[in-house]
Formats: sequence, C-alpha cells, structure tokens
Amino acid sequence: MDRSYNLEMPSQTRKRRGVEFRLQEHRLTEQRNPASKNLDRMTALEIVRLMNREDRKVAIAVEREIPAIARAVDGIVSRIEKGGRLIYVGAGSSGRIAVLDASEWPPTFGTSPELVKALIAGGARAIVQSVEGAEDRTQDAVRDLEKIRLTANDAIVGIAASGTTPYVIAAIRYAKKKGALTIGVTSNKRSPLAKTPKIAIMPMVGPEVLTGSTRLKAGTSQKMVLNMLSTATMVRLGRAYDNLMIDLGQTNTKLRERAKRILEQASGKGMYAVAHAVRQSDHDLRLALVMLKKKVSAAEARKDLAKAGGILRKALGE
Repeated sequence: MDRSYNLEMPSQTRKRRGVEFRLQEHRLTEQRNPASKNLDRMTALEIVRLMNREDRKVAIAVEREIPAIARAVDGIVSRIEKGGRLIYVGAGSSGRIAVLDASEWPPTFGTSPELVKALIAGGARAIVQSVEGAEDRTQDAVRDLEKIRLTANDAIVGIAASGTTPYVIAAIRYAKKKGALTIGVTSNKRSPLAKTPKIAIMPMVGPEVLTGSTRLKAGTSQKMVLNMLSTATMVRLGRAYDNLMIDLGQTNTKLRERAKRILEQASGKGMYAVAHAVRQSDHDLRLALVMLKKKVSAAEARKDLAKAGGILRKALGE
C-alpha cells in the first residue's frame, strides 16, 4: 500500500485495517511455508512429494488432540442420549467438509437425517460454489440456528481453520447462550474459536504449501477429526456390532449384498441361512443377527431387542 494513501485514510479505517493485519499475522494458516518457497518453479514430482511430506504432519497434529476429541465424543453421546442432535457449522471448505460428514451418517449408521445437520454460510448454494461475503454475516448464523430450533440438548461443532470466521463464532456464541454443548475445530490456538467453545480441538498443522489454501492440510485435519467424532459417537451409541456396520442403509444392490456379507461375518452362519434371515426380518440386520445367533423367529428376536432397549449386545446376552 502507498504510504501517502495510508495516511490519508480515515483513522477508523486505518485502525480496522491494522487490526485485520495483526490478526492475519497471528493466523498460522495464513503464513507462508518456507518449504514451499519457489513452488511455481518446481516440477510436478517435486510438488507432489512436498505435499506428501507436509501431509504426514496432519496425523501427528490430530493425535495431539485425541484427549479433546474423546471429551467431545462423550459430550455428543450424552446430548444425543437426551434426545439432542449434532449440528456442524462452517463456511467455505470447512462448511463443505461438515456437509460431507453429516450426509454420511444415514447411509453408514441408519440414522435419521434430522439427527445430524450441517449449516454452511450461504446455504445450499455455497456447497457447490462460493457465496461472496456469506461467512461475514453473523446474523445469518443466528437465523440458521433459530430456524432449526436449537435447544440445550444439542451439541454444536464450529469448524474454521483460521478460527476467526464470523459466521462460525456467532453460531458458537448463540449456542452457548442456549445452553448447548459447544465444540470448536480450528488450526489456530490464538483464535476466538479456540477460546469460545467449551471444548476446543486444535490440530496445529502449520502453514499450507499454497499459502492460505486451508482446503489442504487444515481441511484434511478437519476431515480426520469429524471422522473420529461421527464414528466414535455412533459406536458408543451401539450403532455398530464389533467393527461391522450393522445399521448401514441398503439403498442399492451393492449395499444389499454388503449387508448380507456383514451378517455372515457377524453371525458365523452360511449365506443360505443369512439370506433367509434377511428376508424374514425384512432386511433389518439387527433383527436378523439376533435370529441367527439365538436361533429364534423374527417375532421372538423382536421381543428380545425390545426388552434390551434396542441394545444389540444386551439382546444377544453378550
């Protein structure tokens, strides 16, 4: 910026830009990575090798946050057991990662689409294209949470690499006022998202290979964290048997065949017996598994599951 122009700016504008500059200095995600200097002069092989080296740091950064991730899982489980929901909030790449994870719960765990929701700044259009200025509209965050009727039983996960996204911060602050469990996922320990929520998950992945492109390492760390949150939560809630997807959706031929293989592995029975149980249970894998392992009818298996409150291990006496 030209020095004379800077001096002629109104003092309030200069102050605001100064604050923005200092914030940017503190954002590790916005700093330049010394390892990728002269990136534009590298060969394709050099670029991808560099990216691979940098990506190795992500798992280590996430590993350091395991205690916080486990606390978040316990908190989410507790809220869902009380009838609450899990709500992701993000903008841009972070919002799209949230939408991806939320969309995988029903087919993987057989959950209702209402159990997990993802709010992205700018709405549905922002999933496939950039919506200019959406992440700065704090009033939209409050409106979006009011629209889905956020309650104290809900858990909300705010996701922002920089930890400063206004839409996400406003959502976390509103959720705290409502008494909801608040969780933040950020790659900046000095940000509001690291300090505002009850639980902060902060994988410090360092500057990106392409400066400021947080869809890279920061985005990968977010995906890893959400994978842990969703999978561990559902397993703790009994939505798996051993390490098998006992509640997966069976919406096409491939998934129906996968369901039979899962049942075969879980029960130790042959495919003929499995296919018969699947038909008798109307494709309910939980019911079919009880039938196969306890050698009972569908009606008896249904009673056993009801007595066990739907807890599969309990219904099987394991």
